[in-house]
Amino acid sequence: MKYVYIETMGCQMNKSDTERMLGMLSYLGYEETKEPEKADLLMVNTCSIRQLSEDKAFSQLGVWGKWKQEGKNIKIGICGCVAQQKANKVFSRAPYVDFVLGTHKIYSLPEIIKRINNGERVCECTETNATEDNLAKEYNIQRVKGVNAWIPITEGCNNFCTYCIVPYTRGRERSRLPETIIKEAKDALNKGFKEITLLGQNVDSYGKDFPSKQADKPELQNYRLAQLLKDLNTLDGYFRIRFVTSYPTDITDELIETAVELDKVCEYFHIPMQSGNSEVLKAMNRRYDRETYAKIVEKVRKMVPDVTITSDFIAGFPGETEEQFEETLTAIDEFELDYCNVAAYSPREKTVAAKWVDKYIPEDIKSERFQRLNKKIQENCLKSNLKYVGREMEVLVESFYEHKGRMINSGKTRNFKTVHIPCNEDLTGQFVNVKITGAKTWYLKGELV
Repeated sequence: MKYVYIETMGCQMNKSDTERMLGMLSYLGYEETKEPEKADLLMVNTCSIRQLSEDKAFSQLGVWGKWKQEGKNIKIGICGCVAQQKANKVFSRAPYVDFVLGTHKIYSLPEIIKRINNGERVCECTETNATEDNLAKEYNIQRVKGVNAWIPITEGCNNFCTYCIVPYTRGRERSRLPETIIKEAKDALNKGFKEITLLGQNVDSYGKDFPSKQADKPELQNYRLAQLLKDLNTLDGYFRIRFVTSYPTDITDELIETAVELDKVCEYFHIPMQSGNSEVLKAMNRRYDRETYAKIVEKVRKMVPDVTITSDFIAGFPGETEEQFEETLTAIDEFELDYCNVAAYSPREKTVAAKWVDKYIPEDIKSERFQRLNKKIQENCLKSNLKYVGREMEVLVESFYEHKGRMINSGKTRNFKTVHIPCNEDLTGQFVNVKITGAKTWYLKGELV
């Protein structure tokens, strides 16, 4: 038996890619191990959103490189966004690496493994304008045990925000065929998963490329995310459907109406804003201003009862003034955002904003803004959670563990609120009705009804 260890960094898309690679490797006789010291094949699936993530990846490779130099018989690979970005440059920085696999052709992995086992060093970072749906059908997906299955429906991004590396690492937008997505959803449900999360850098753009790339399929010319949701909603069984991430101006009335109409689609929208100031948004090359974002959020809240809206923000974007930053704080309050991911600006190679060195915000100011942003989000999370105390809500239990001598079931409501439920019975994978008895910053407390 051969063993593989994969260190996965970054977003849900990377985690999904890892599940697919583990499925391919199982066909080659590899079994996953959680102990890197035990592995014959060591891989790091990288994220390039921030410099810290890239540095962490190369640090991990360095540890494994020392093992190889000390005589351990192992193969080492790097994949993901840093691999796509750096390509052959990886070999000069980390000469002990056996292969580099980018984001466009992960189904090349089986052939790459055969080649490195024959003594080759391989770099596969070819860009493509197509999906790998035809190859995906040949392999099972080795999903992480749990209740939620991630299914990519689009890859890449066409927006070219000035801070973002994604269009350079994931390429242009490419929509996967609905029949492939539906098959993967059926397979996951048959294996016991109770929630399907559709993934895309711009998930609302799904199908927009079909008229040009699938011109021979008339049935796909007007096929968009709303129709995909309708088709998935007809699948047998009781389960939930989510989709992330939404680009604000791509959220159509049809999509919102569909989310309300379908019983399996959850009341949850992740709508990144990035800044609360219109001038900064323009510098970021976002296709909306503060007023437009406000109208979108207002419409979603009006049309979707009990909806949770989460967002993303960047602190310390080049040229951001104190007054502009404070508008981000007021936006979180004004739009009653339930939770937000935040990051301090990190310049990324090839992006437009990385060249604005004269506008860079000093690290101490950037860090201070980041801390204030986090504090504001904590305040709003608690305020959001307090609204549900006394309510009865459905929870899908995700885990069962001991905490301070008590057994706890933990799961999520349809609108993505985490609930902790004291209970001695393991209810993982079950839908349970819970009365919300209390609220903390990051979670709700509940008891079984």
